[in-house]
Amino acid sequence: MLILPLYINNQRYALASQQVIEVVPLVTLTTLPHTPEYFAGVFNYRGRVVPVLDLCQLMHGKPCSQNLSSRIILVNYGGDIATSSVVGLMAERVVETLHKSDLKLVDANVQIGAAPYLGKMILDEQGMIQCLQIEYLLSECEQVFLLPTNIKCG
Repeated sequence: MLILPLYINNQRYALASQQVIEVVPLVTLTTLPHTPEYFAGVFNYRGRVVPVLDLCQLMHGKPCSQNLSSRIILVNYGGDIATSSVVGLMAERVVETLHKSDLKLVDANVQIGAAPYLGKMILDEQGMIQCLQIEYLLSECEQVFLLPTNIKCG
């Protein structure tokens, strides 16, 4: 399994590579009024307005550092390709991909209600990598208001 490691608050996380469309450098974002702090803004990606979520702010309440290795990871968010939205996820130290065996995935058996996006963990020689389930980063209501799809809010 190919993963894209990233750092949030000096902790290692990863996205499955099949979720990733492209990784782009940080660009100047247009901020929108009255959005949550983790909503970093929007930018023009090949003629499409793409919302960008700051994963550091969303998960740890602190904005991502503006370093050269900080990137925007473009992903398909929610549903299949026909119904999903392209969303940018801002993260730090996005510099490489890694091959990891599916056998190294470990279920932590910890359920955190406020963080349903935390998936299985990978153990390696440098410690642990927490896999992110991007489809659970936002609640259904947040998806309705922040993403350009027509998901209905209960």
